[in-house]
Amino acid sequence: MKMPERNAAEEAIGYTFADKTLLARCFCHSSAAHEGGSESNERLEFLGDAVVQLYVTDLLYRTDRGSEGVLTAKRQNYVSRGALEAACESLGLIGFLRYSGEVLLHGKTAANLYEAVVGGIYLDGGYAAAEAFLARTLLPQEAGNFRALLQEFVQARSKALPVYSSQETEGGVVCTVSALGESAEACAPTKKLAERAAARCLFGKLSEQ
Repeated sequence: MKMPERNAAEEAIGYTFADKTLLARCFCHSSAAHEGGSESNERLEFLGDAVVQLYVTDLLYRTDRGSEGVLTAKRQNYVSRGALEAACESLGLIGFLRYSGEVLLHGKTAANLYEAVVGGIYLDGGYAAAEAFLARTLLPQEAGNFRALLQEFVQARSKALPVYSSQETEGGVVCTVSALGESAEACAPTKKLAERAAARCLFGKLSEQ
């Protein structure tokens, strides 16, 4: 992975790797692993899957009072192939994948790449770094989930509604949401994704108080 591509990949991820060989491995598909003796990202994918599961399970345990069955169902909204694929594509990670031959660059391939990146961040920077990446990029499958959760949370404590404001930038759309004297900000490729991400950040902040 040459420096310009490496820098662009880190910018898309939003994390700077100390180990650049680990970064390159994140984007090495099994079909290209034989080239130059490179190792594929499959082992990182295996690790990343476990990190994603832990993060989501911990998040739901701390923020949702539902039963085990309810929490299990909600967890699936985060860890489904569709949710992971959406996270990967919203960051534009698939454009950095090295592969050989005909590979379907959506669906399972995109979901696996996202997990590999999570695994790479975990090895490079520890759980805190992986957790920060997941908090910023992983959203549940159903649209608007955290907007609804935040609104319900706020209305249970105030007559006011969360207030959203957004601004387009070169990197996408920056959204700020305010409620109950607190605010949170998030950036995403579209206004809808930015609002969902900001709502999630603020919901997490308020629910921990």
